[in-house]
Amino acid sequence: MTSLIKETRSIKEAVTLMNAVDVNKFSRLISRISQKLHLKGERTFSEEEEKKLESAFSLDKQSLSLVLETSAFILEQAVYHNVKPGSLQQQLEAVHLDSDKAEIFSQIWATAGPELVEKLKHNIFSPKKLDYVGWQLNLQMAQSSQATLKLPSAVLQLGLNKEDSEVQENVFVEFNHQQMIEFFKKLEVIQDQLDTLT
Repeated sequence: MTSLIKETRSIKEAVTLMNAVDVNKFSRLISRISQKLHLKGERTFSEEEEKKLESAFSLDKQSLSLVLETSAFILEQAVYHNVKPGSLQQQLEAVHLDSDKAEIFSQIWATAGPELVEKLKHNIFSPKKLDYVGWQLNLQMAQSSQATLKLPSAVLQLGLNKEDSEVQENVFVEFNHQQMIEFFKKLEVIQDQLDTLT
C-alpha cells in the first residue's frame, strides 16, 4: 500500500495541533471542509468564522491555517487515490494522528467521498493552461558605477490560454541566479508530488 500522506515536518506539526482539538469540534470542522472542498477559489470559512475557530481551538492564525490546509490536503489525497475509508484511517494513524481523529476522517470520507469524487471530476482546477514556454538569457556587463559588473538573468515567457479562447496571454518572468535556483527547487517539489500521484 502506497503512503498517501508522508510524515513531513508540516504534517507532524499539523497532526500535533489536530490531536489537541476536541473530538466533537474536529468532526464538525472536517465535515465542513469536505462540503466545501470542491469549490476552488472559495474560502471554506469566512474571516469572521476563522477568528471564532482560533478562539474555539485555542490556536493562532498560522496554526489554524495549517490545520485547515492539512485537513483539505488529506481529503484531496483520498479523492485522487480513491482510497478506502479503512485504509485512510490506517494511514492517518501511521502519521500519529489519534485514532478518534483518524476515524472521523474515515467516517466523513465514507459518507461524503463518492459525492466529492463526482463533484471534483467536473472541476477545472485551472482556468488557464500553459501552451508555450520561451526563454532568453541577459547579461548586464557594466554600469556607470561599476565597470566590471556581471549580472546574469533569465527571462521566461509563459504563453497561457483559457479553455474557451484562442487568444494567448504572455507572462514574462525575470529571475536572477538565486531566484532561478529557488524556482527550480519548487518545480522539483511539484514534480515529486506529481510522481507520487501517478
